[in-house]
Amino acid sequence: MATKTEYTEGIGRRKTAAARVRITPAGKRAVTVNDKPLDEYFDTKELQMTVLAPMNDTEETYTVTAVVRGGGVSAQAEAVRHGIARAMTALKGDLRSTLKKKGYLKRDPRKKERKKPGLKKARKASQWSKR
Repeated sequence: MATKTEYTEGIGRRKTAAARVRITPAGKRAVTVNDKPLDEYFDTKELQMTVLAPMNDTEETYTVTAVVRGGGVSAQAEAVRHGIARAMTALKGDLRSTLKKKGYLKRDPRKKERKKPGLKKARKASQWSKR
């Protein structure tokens, strides 16, 4: 029978990206996104730093497992960051003020605006002509 590991879960969202993140206290930091290592899934250093930003404020090390769907790579990275921050506050409540000040607990709600009838795009109208 497999041993049950204790984890804390957090849901992170940005635009149309949604991430389900599980963090487990561990001896060393390991991050897995969609069954791939962090540096393989998010190939740029900037995106990797975005994902790991909430964990820079604490001395504890965590193993992070994330499943992310929808959106682009940047939105996915911020969704994972949001999920990590939420899970860390659920695990340790005293981190909330630090993470909140840095804006990691804020969900970015901006989405693509729908196309309106009679227009070419959401706001773009056809060129006006006098005659």
